[in-house]
Amino acid sequence: MSAGVKAKPHASSKAAVLDAIRAAGTISRVGLAAATGFTGPTISALVRRLIEEGLVVETGRAESTGGKRRVLLQLNHTARYAVGVHLDHGGVTHVLTDLSGTVVARITRRGAGADEPRTVVSRTAAEISGLIDSIGVERERVLGVGLVSPGPLGPTHGIGLAPPTMRHWQGFPLGQALEQATGLPVVLDNDATAAALGEHWSGGLGTTTSSAAVYLGTGIGAGLVINGITYRGPSGNAGEFGHVCVDIDGPECWCGARGCVEAMAGAAAVVQAVRADPALTGAVGLGTRGVRASTAADFAAVSRAARKGEPKALALLERSARYIAAAARTLANIMDLEVLVLTGPGFAVAGSVYLPVVQRELRRTAFSRGTHVVDVRLSRSAATASAVGAAALVLESELVPLSQGTRLSERLAAESAAVP
Repeated sequence: MSAGVKAKPHASSKAAVLDAIRAAGTISRVGLAAATGFTGPTISALVRRLIEEGLVVETGRAESTGGKRRVLLQLNHTARYAVGVHLDHGGVTHVLTDLSGTVVARITRRGAGADEPRTVVSRTAAEISGLIDSIGVERERVLGVGLVSPGPLGPTHGIGLAPPTMRHWQGFPLGQALEQATGLPVVLDNDATAAALGEHWSGGLGTTTSSAAVYLGTGIGAGLVINGITYRGPSGNAGEFGHVCVDIDGPECWCGARGCVEAMAGAAAVVQAVRADPALTGAVGLGTRGVRASTAADFAAVSRAARKGEPKALALLERSARYIAAAARTLANIMDLEVLVLTGPGFAVAGSVYLPVVQRELRRTAFSRGTHVVDVRLSRSAATASAVGAAALVLESELVPLSQGTRLSERLAAESAAVP
């Protein structure tokens, strides 16, 4: 079971019990009492309510320990669904997940590119509708849409400081526009934070109290999970890993600082270094394209070339990995991390190069190494982690809300009322 179930400030006892069942996979009523600290009668009443609502089912009995075999409980995975959308310049990934966060349908479509935001929202709404219809799920069982994108989020329901490829999205009321287009509640978040939540929801972070997911996509970011709670900070911008300085005299980053790890080691920096070498550009295959591909596609081509033994391509990826490893050491030292997961489309195609470099750096230099190792691992779903995490945002907000925040529908109603 995930650590910190008792400590998590759930908005209700029902949410706490449902979260404990989700985290455990299968668990008895006695196990729930131990996990949550609630009394037996309270657990019985809450479980009865969850069964009546169709969220939980009884699923056989545990092995006998000398007395009556205990009835086991688990989520009714098909009771509710959530849509997750990862909106990026280079591609848009849509997933439909069940109550456990398992992907039951997935589509990938062309990215936002230079299209106007409202055009992309209209297209995204149609794709969401088609995704739901493709497996015949009743609309009333879909809780809502989680939508995540690169770059920090502003204090309003939209993109604040946007990365260069999505500058025209800055200030656009993305959540409200998509809610109107789909008729479903919408919640937004940063793609790296969502990836961390997706890892936590699906069990990829294990039973840890301090963990992080480092995300490599169009940019570089990180999501933090502390005692089972995704930490976002007061403005939702915690975990801007890509803007850790690794060279005070380095190139200027789009954020306004110099020497950020994203500017030194991100996918765009790797591709730019390849293109600076005409021979390498040809060897990798970037020079054969009639129209320049997205950064993600070019980075994938560099990664393929490195795996096939192209020495210069491999050297550039290993250089990038060393910068990311140095920044990861800083994150691990500040947060005293137990687990660090590498995720995102960049690590999906180049994780075999990056993983051993980051593992070696943290094993050798992490400040906690005398007490515990930092378990560095590659995500099992790196390519879709942000979209899965986007769906988990909805599941968490609607089913296991925490007391420091309001439910998704309540928050949206408040924001809508505040708009003149």
